[in-house]
Amino acid sequence: MKNIVESKGRTATIVSLFSGCGGMDLGFVGGFDFLGTHYAKTGFKIIWANEINSAACKTYRKNFGDGIIEGDINSLFDLLPKSADIVIGGFPCQDISINGKMLGIKGKRSSLYTAIVETVRRIKPKIFVVENVGGLLLDANAKSLEKILYDFNSLGYKVTYKLYNTADYKVPQTRERVFIIGIQPDLPDFVPPAPQSVKPLTAKQAIGDLENNVEDKAFSHIWSKARPSGEQGNRKMTANRPGYTIRSECHGNIQFHYSLPRRISMREAARFQSFPDTFIFPCGLRDTERQIGNAVPPVMAWNIAQSVKNVLDGSNGKN
Repeated sequence: MKNIVESKGRTATIVSLFSGCGGMDLGFVGGFDFLGTHYAKTGFKIIWANEINSAACKTYRKNFGDGIIEGDINSLFDLLPKSADIVIGGFPCQDISINGKMLGIKGKRSSLYTAIVETVRRIKPKIFVVENVGGLLLDANAKSLEKILYDFNSLGYKVTYKLYNTADYKVPQTRERVFIIGIQPDLPDFVPPAPQSVKPLTAKQAIGDLENNVEDKAFSHIWSKARPSGEQGNRKMTANRPGYTIRSECHGNIQFHYSLPRRISMREAARFQSFPDTFIFPCGLRDTERQIGNAVPPVMAWNIAQSVKNVLDGSNGKN
């Protein structure tokens, strides 16, 4: 019997930045099934979305329709809607990640958080939600975090941040991510969603039913044939624990299956990221690999969205 997680409250409009293939957007909209649980529609509506990567836009359109605008956000500010209730976005993390060059916000890509600042300044949403890697909280990135918080605080918002492990929220992956939340001062404080998993979902629970499936390009059940090397991403999954973090820049060196002599498939990677099987990835293996690795897990985003709804409803988490 399918579990049904309800979502009650008001309708709100969303502007989505750095949308990628749409993981965060799917979570904030809801209305999908994952591993036997139905995550109900939130009532939120995405009215404007942007992504620069053509392949990611192709996937987004396949699953959400033609509403995404492809291009550099810094040249599209004048196309933003005049108002929206919520702004969401996971700005590029490569310069902040421990797997990157650790340039912080001085790096070309991670400095793009300023596009979210500018969007919030123009639209003045009630709430904004920004996601990035857990490495943002490392001592090496202390000045970057301080500057990011300063820039958002200067817009007049109540700004908080928290590190989450997605395995605590029924995502079968030990993925640590920081969410920065900004609230208009006249609204209730943001109360983080309570952990949902007493016992985390394991790798076998996530992908065990796919073990005997042959390769299927239409279902994205295809995998890298890259041989083991000394680089990251070559670990073998463990059946009775959650999957390891799915990385965006693995260049074929994605984790190996816990029992089969191959790397995990893109559909299996999507499962670890909590994408429903109905989510279609129409691109090739490498583009799909990057899109899945860059995505915010939809189930994690759905849980954040519930706390956002509580703020808008004035319930302060009491519901």
